[in-house]
Amino acid sequence: MTVGRQRALVLTGDLGMGHHVITEIVVGSLDRLGWSTEVLDCMSLLGRLPSKVGDWVFRRLTATPTLYDGIHFSHFRPGGGLASAVDWGATSRLVPVLDRHLQEHPVDLLASTFATGSSAIAKLTAVKRTYERPATVALCTDVSPHWLWVWEGLDLFMVTSPAAAAAVRRYSPRAPIAVVPPPVRHAFHEAPSQHDARVALGLDPSARCALVMGGGWGLGPLAATARALADEGVVVLVVAGRNPKLAQALAREASRQPLVVPFGFTDQIPTLMAAADLVVTTPGATTCSEARVVGRPLMLLDVIPGHGRDNIQHELELGNADVCDPDPARLVDSVLFALQRSVAPVPDQRVADRWDERFAEALAVVGIVPAERLPSATTADDTRFVTTPEETH
Repeated sequence: MTVGRQRALVLTGDLGMGHHVITEIVVGSLDRLGWSTEVLDCMSLLGRLPSKVGDWVFRRLTATPTLYDGIHFSHFRPGGGLASAVDWGATSRLVPVLDRHLQEHPVDLLASTFATGSSAIAKLTAVKRTYERPATVALCTDVSPHWLWVWEGLDLFMVTSPAAAAAVRRYSPRAPIAVVPPPVRHAFHEAPSQHDARVALGLDPSARCALVMGGGWGLGPLAATARALADEGVVVLVVAGRNPKLAQALAREASRQPLVVPFGFTDQIPTLMAAADLVVTTPGATTCSEARVVGRPLMLLDVIPGHGRDNIQHELELGNADVCDPDPARLVDSVLFALQRSVAPVPDQRVADRWDERFAEALAVVGIVPAERLPSATTADDTRFVTTPEETH
């Protein structure tokens, strides 16, 4: 590979907010490295009807845990006929579209934060091109990347834990892997103190306070949980995300119980996390990492089947986290007990934001970013965070 590359294309996927958030962070890092970056949504590239069908199917599957668990653990994880059919159905459309785009707009780096994008990138290596082959990178923040993520021919897999690195090696034992910090937006590293956050929100500085979220889709019994917690004297900051029915239900609860403080889709999550004593949320890797940066304990709602189950186990292993089923009564009891254990002020547990540095180092190791352009004094020779077959056996 040559150095001094300037143009990048990042593939994301419009299924929930997590992929878009990670993509936003990657684009920001590349921008600070001096790159010109374009983002394409794999779902949109499939076409209007296939995109809508894909979104509907995914939502229906995740709403039926036994079905999605079966597909994830029996098909997506080991691979096989069904996984291959799903992959072909998407990439047979994506690869020609991406190839035409790259003919008109060649890039030096082709990256994906979405499993289908990772597959499409790998398959592009077999296409007869009229443009120079770009460097190829996949970034997965889940603790256990499944078969659809990992393909031979990619120059680098970025993951956020040794467990995820081992999951990649399950499918590609000699894959080049960089273990990087979980990418978290700067706003969470710069979140206010708990006292300042509560003052900004007009909350009692001494009250018990929980932030209740269900991801961008507003999953879980959030309205019932908010009502029951507020009736127990807890200030409940509750976020509906992009769920209009939930937003209406929360507005009704707030009109009855002033301790329920509802939000729709909002950019105030760093402040809401800072104000809370406890973050009640789904096990999305991005949200969990954000709460840990702000220094708030987690109560994880077991409402995301498949990869969500894996992420829960990982967060529990990391500590400062509990898990509960989406039964409102048991959930409320668990939250109240967690708040009882967290009556002392939560200390600031934020650490330096090393994402830009580690991201650039990972790219430098495979020759995508020259060492002289790294954002710190470290160099591409500092490969302690990079997993290679030789170093892991």
